[in-house]
Amino acid sequence: MAFRYLGARRKDTFISVISGLTLTGIAIGVATLIVVTSVMNGFRAELLEKILGLNGHYTAYPIEERFEDYEGVVARIESVDGVTVAMGFVEGQALASGIGQSTGLSVRGMDLKSINKLPLLVNSVVLGSFEGWDDAEGIAIGVRLAQKLGLTLGDTVTIITPDGVITPFGRTPQIRGFPVAVIFEVGMVEFDSFFAFMPLVAAQNYFRLFRDQLREGFVSPGFDATDEEIDAAYERIGSVSALEIFITDPDATARMRTPISVAADRPLVLTDWQRRNQTFFSALQVEKTVMFVILSMIVIVAAFNIISSLVMLVKDKGRDIAVLRTMGATRASIMRIFCITGTAIGVAGTALGLGSGVLIAANAETLRAWISDVTGASLFPPEVFFLSELPSRIEPTEVMFVAIMALALTVLATLYPAWRAAQYDPVEALRYG
Repeated sequence: MAFRYLGARRKDTFISVISGLTLTGIAIGVATLIVVTSVMNGFRAELLEKILGLNGHYTAYPIEERFEDYEGVVARIESVDGVTVAMGFVEGQALASGIGQSTGLSVRGMDLKSINKLPLLVNSVVLGSFEGWDDAEGIAIGVRLAQKLGLTLGDTVTIITPDGVITPFGRTPQIRGFPVAVIFEVGMVEFDSFFAFMPLVAAQNYFRLFRDQLREGFVSPGFDATDEEIDAAYERIGSVSALEIFITDPDATARMRTPISVAADRPLVLTDWQRRNQTFFSALQVEKTVMFVILSMIVIVAAFNIISSLVMLVKDKGRDIAVLRTMGATRASIMRIFCITGTAIGVAGTALGLGSGVLIAANAETLRAWISDVTGASLFPPEVFFLSELPSRIEPTEVMFVAIMALALTVLATLYPAWRAAQYDPVEALRYG
């Protein structure tokens, strides 16, 4: 009986059209919620993977100006249960100049052993190789930085830093050219356009982290060292700017802070990724929540359409209800008929939205590229959204939550019209129907 009322007879065409629109509204609402939540999940996961792929869960800075005993500290920290990788690096800000173009960048000095601990960087190489990295004088730059400077593999990039040699006229800028040995594409605009990597020793030399220190140590009363002796010691002794520390569980930064500090056995300032990116990821979470609430209104509006269509159906079927009641149908059975009618619309709409939403979310980047090609518009500019592709990650728990929410709203929407139908007086309905 309930499914017969869903059929479109000649006099019920208008009600059936409303039911069809209601079903479509529910499907659109469910599909939109699934697509938006999947894209937001993918956006957060992709950013997290890129950020933590090159930056550690902790960055450890020394209290002192010089960090010479970093190798022993790295070994002790890596022995902590829950720590996967620790590495020292040199970091400095500089100006890069290419063919008629220049831009600021962040230079990191790392040895090959440390670079191999970063699979995201190693696997993103598009030109060149890190082979023989420690003995080379080359530099690794991102593909967007290479495009901006007009450089390719083997070209020379000029790196300029104001921390140069002190002369009677003041400190002069330090200018040095490095051949491009590696071009990489991580997939995150910030890294591909702003980061460059040098061999550790070359970076230590360029940023003068220990040559002056060695000279101060050798030049003492009664003893002076030649440049050759300083260079020989320079090959054996060095310092770094800080340490990058990676742990097994990125969300366990609060729990791991104390064991790492104890294992370091020296004063360190530990900053974790959550504090460094707290504002950014909090904004993403707020945006996801707000979008979910706003788009849920589509499902709520569709649920109200179920109420209106069922109310009209009850009015139209007043005589049928009266006949059923005189034949012995109970109020509960009448109520069940209209509940099943409305719920069927909700179930069909939810199922349609579920299937289409998962299909669109699974092929979000393909659809984005197709629409961009057809319209000629950039729907996901990397300069704005940091990533070169539209990410999407379907979370089964969230998909089930959306489906359950839609079904719950449609079932609740059927209760009032079904209750009104159950209250019909058969005598009055037959008299005035």
